[in-house]
Amino acid sequence: MGFLLNPYDACVANKVIDGKQCTIVWHVDDTKISHEDSKAVSHVIEKIEDRFGEMTVTRGKEHVFLGMNISFHDDGTASIKMKDYIKEAIIHIGEDITRSATTPAKQNLFEIKEDSVPLTDAGREIFHSVVAKLLYVLKRGRLDIQLPIAFLCTRVSCSTEQDWSKLKRTLEYLRGTLDDFVTFGADDMCKMQTWVDASYAVHEDMKSHTGGVVSFGRGAAMSKSSKQKLNTKSSTEAELVGASDYLPYSIWAKKFLEAQGYPLTENVFYQDNESTIKFEKNGRKSCRPKSRHIDIRYFFIKDRLDLEHMNVQHCPTEQMLADFFTKPLQGNLFRKFRDVIMGHKHIDSLKETVPTPSQERVERDHLLENVRNGADGRRTDVTIRKPVKNTYANITRQGVRCKPLESARKALLSLSRINPIVRTV
Repeated sequence: MGFLLNPYDACVANKVIDGKQCTIVWHVDDTKISHEDSKAVSHVIEKIEDRFGEMTVTRGKEHVFLGMNISFHDDGTASIKMKDYIKEAIIHIGEDITRSATTPAKQNLFEIKEDSVPLTDAGREIFHSVVAKLLYVLKRGRLDIQLPIAFLCTRVSCSTEQDWSKLKRTLEYLRGTLDDFVTFGADDMCKMQTWVDASYAVHEDMKSHTGGVVSFGRGAAMSKSSKQKLNTKSSTEAELVGASDYLPYSIWAKKFLEAQGYPLTENVFYQDNESTIKFEKNGRKSCRPKSRHIDIRYFFIKDRLDLEHMNVQHCPTEQMLADFFTKPLQGNLFRKFRDVIMGHKHIDSLKETVPTPSQERVERDHLLENVRNGADGRRTDVTIRKPVKNTYANITRQGVRCKPLESARKALLSLSRINPIVRTV
């Protein structure tokens, strides 16, 4: 029929009909055909039916496709809802999920208790099934649960009761946000922005975690959250490895868009570590004695950035969107990044200042309910702990049972940790 396959995705085909591009995307026997003129779409459908028989056809701006409720809006955006699919996952776990969590993961997401009881064979099977369901959901409509599910995917073969509680936490968050959905939109398909970040040595084996995200203005068009495959000696090296891990995704997106007829005129690659940026721009020239050990393969970044005309820029940490996929954020920072990733707000909102919350982490041991102590008045899972003040009088009272000289010595040593001036005594 004259269609040409996109060389970077063999399930996408294009053809110019009446001066406008017609695009066909398919998954097995489910097909999506788009063109500005509905008559052109009808002509393509007739050609396909002549060869393969009659098809079930739906037209308009509302579609159900592979479990996704897709809506196209007049402002050029599209939204994806997966409420029914999420309900199935909540039911499939076999427990009553009656509470709602404000975030999908607690601070202890990456912690692994060696003494946690392993799940039974039946429990492990359910755990694996629910995690797989949520993996499908997050890749299409709920990017805000990508971090916890990325971690839980590494636990399906050795899942424990601790992992089960982490999965329940994610389902509690989904239960409280059932009506949430992702929105995608582009200011300009020829202007792409990429954020890459890494959390240093957050896993039990001291490996770091990479996060990356691509956006064209509204919503995260592509995202990644994964554990790094090697140990690094510094946060700078971890960021370099993270950039190396995610750069192929940005390169693929650039080439895919060019094949679709959208050559990039602006391609920005954001990072929040100045030392890493120097490595990426200068390669081995920026190596010092503490960084000479870094494998040469991680300096392919310099050549690829130059070849793909990518502009590496520094991004303040509070605007680093990829941070959402590297650590379990809480409070205002979680909501700020989630709203951008889910397309509820434009990426320009990243530059807005957010009131500093009392604490950006949740409690390790338990989930608190209906605590309105967020800086913006919303519910959080945070308890405010006042710093414990210690005085010389308190320290001396604690040592009354010891011998006088020993008591005084311990008191001065303890106080010297609080006030360095005491060390002159």
